[in-house]
Amino acid sequence: MRPGRDDDPDRLYTVTGGRSRPDASDTLTFDLVTLVVAECDPTPAMQSEHAAILRICRHPTAVVEVAADLGLPVGIVRILLGDLLSAGRITARHPRTAAAATDRMPDPELLKQVLVGLRNL
Repeated sequence: MRPGRDDDPDRLYTVTGGRSRPDASDTLTFDLVTLVVAECDPTPAMQSEHAAILRICRHPTAVVEVAADLGLPVGIVRILLGDLLSAGRITARHPRTAAAATDRMPDPELLKQVLVGLRNL
């Protein structure tokens, strides 16, 4: 039995409030490597999955890791993360966002040398 995938579909439906996608108002798309950080502690009245996400994300954590820790499908976790983001309880960013502006393409000569090395294998 696989946690999350073999769960009762009614449970997953309930966890997401019947939604199959994050709200359209969410501008951030959570891919597998998006880093999520909790901005607050869980509250007693909070949905248990939301509280678990906040505990897991005390330090930057990838979406795929959150899904694995919760034992839920990534699609379900994306919906829950969207809820938390809309409420201002988490922040999220793609790990390459900050570096993308300063990234350069690798030196073409270096790439040629790697290609030659691979062909020699």
